[in-house]
Amino acid sequence: MESAAFDVPGVTWNRVSDRLIGVRRLTVAVFLGVPALATVVPAVIVGSAMWLLPAVLVLLVAWAWWLIPRQVRAIGYAELEDDLLIRKGVLFRSLTVVPYGRMQYVDVQAGPLMRRAGMAQVQLHTASASTDASIPGLLEAEASRLRDRLTEAGEARLAGL
Repeated sequence: MESAAFDVPGVTWNRVSDRLIGVRRLTVAVFLGVPALATVVPAVIVGSAMWLLPAVLVLLVAWAWWLIPRQVRAIGYAELEDDLLIRKGVLFRSLTVVPYGRMQYVDVQAGPLMRRAGMAQVQLHTASASTDASIPGLLEAEASRLRDRLTEAGEARLAGL
């Protein structure tokens, strides 16, 4: 169900790679799943009251496992003539409009898991910290293309000032 605040007529949204789902699930498994397994041993030794902590951690892992694909599929971006649009969120939605002329520089970042999956994140920096934006989960070739395109568009708009 689209609301008027997030509906941009005539815009074709580009999606990020579904590989981001695997990277985020692996991160959840490491940061919540491993501690859940580690709390099982004390629960076995101490008894019934200690089973609450591993149960809660397992429920958090299951909830995150279910939520992550929906979050990743909600991320999109669109390149317009004068602006870059970025949308994110399932429950708490956001639509960020970054005018090309306001961009100061563009970063491409990738941690070890993202590099292993062949992905990167494009980070946009503007004169206003509140309009900085990022697009995670882009394939490396797309991140490179987008970086070059945004840099070129930003320089062209600044030259016109």
